[in-house]
Amino acid sequence: MDLSVAVTPLYFGSMAWEHRTLQRRVLDAESQESPAANYTKPDTMASLGMGVLSLTTPLTMSLARYAVPRHGAKGRIGRTLLAVAVVSAGAATIADAVAARADVASAAGRRVRARARKVAEVGGVAAIASAGLVASATATFLTGAKRQWVKGQKRDLGNGVVGWTAAMVGWDLIYYWNHRLMHEVRALWAIHVPHHSSEHYNLSTALRQPAAGAVGVFVPYGALARVGVRPSLIETSRALNLIYQYWIHTDTVRSIRPMEPALNTPSHHRVHHGSNKRYLDRNHGGILIIWDKLFGTFQRELPKEDPVVYGLTENINSYNLATVTVHEFRDMFRDVARSTNWRDRLGFVLRGPMWGYARRDELDAADALSA
Repeated sequence: MDLSVAVTPLYFGSMAWEHRTLQRRVLDAESQESPAANYTKPDTMASLGMGVLSLTTPLTMSLARYAVPRHGAKGRIGRTLLAVAVVSAGAATIADAVAARADVASAAGRRVRARARKVAEVGGVAAIASAGLVASATATFLTGAKRQWVKGQKRDLGNGVVGWTAAMVGWDLIYYWNHRLMHEVRALWAIHVPHHSSEHYNLSTALRQPAAGAVGVFVPYGALARVGVRPSLIETSRALNLIYQYWIHTDTVRSIRPMEPALNTPSHHRVHHGSNKRYLDRNHGGILIIWDKLFGTFQRELPKEDPVVYGLTENINSYNLATVTVHEFRDMFRDVARSTNWRDRLGFVLRGPMWGYARRDELDAADALSA
């Protein structure tokens, strides 16, 4: 059994402890106000529901191999998706040109432009969605730890100190970059955003894991196997990293000063979940915070000067699991659909979320002026 799943009783026991601690804190303050750290039934149920949905990710990843455009019957779906991407991209490109040249001064020209725009909308979305599935599946297939171990076993680092150190530190470094990319690339942010969608911050928030993790292209953890780390150590390192990150999703532990310089702590991770401008896209580390300090993304928590406000810059105000899971994908593809050129289409997917939101506002303003 997956070690991160096997410790589920620990999750529930610690959540019960934290809930009681928070209740005592409120009573001690003689206040009926529920702090952002407290548990509410709708929010907690949404977090637990997302935790259950995330368990389907390994199954989705195992099915993803059928989207790889290989030779033979196993690659039929992948080849079909690739063909859809190419044909759809071509159709959208032609439709863009037709729409741009249509004579909008005449009724016939406006009809031509409207029809071309419909083709471009559908073609642009279909091209990016199908190409994204092919890219995700192919990357997962080619960079898996077992596949990389075929050559990496020649440099086997063993099960000793060297092997474990390479596995744990290597996983954490790759995790830092993947986590950072999930905040800096909108398509990856669409996968990760459910974890940030709660306006509360407690141990249940840690379980609000994304269910669409199989559809992204990431820095491959399988690279560790290529340099001699055994696949079993890589998998255990993944589980230990995830378990460690569980306990830092709490407001009950304010500071652990001896740990703060090197390790990720509740204080550091509260910053990561903040929607305050100062705290956006900071503290991406898993176990170690030194990566953020090394690569310029570290921000210390300033509880008196700038208390953390949890959630998104634009909260979704929903506990519906489907909305929590797909709302950013929905918005991203709507932006792709309204785009009239490939620069915008690719920008809405590959550039940062904040760029996408700003560009959307620009297009809204332009539409308002032309209306």
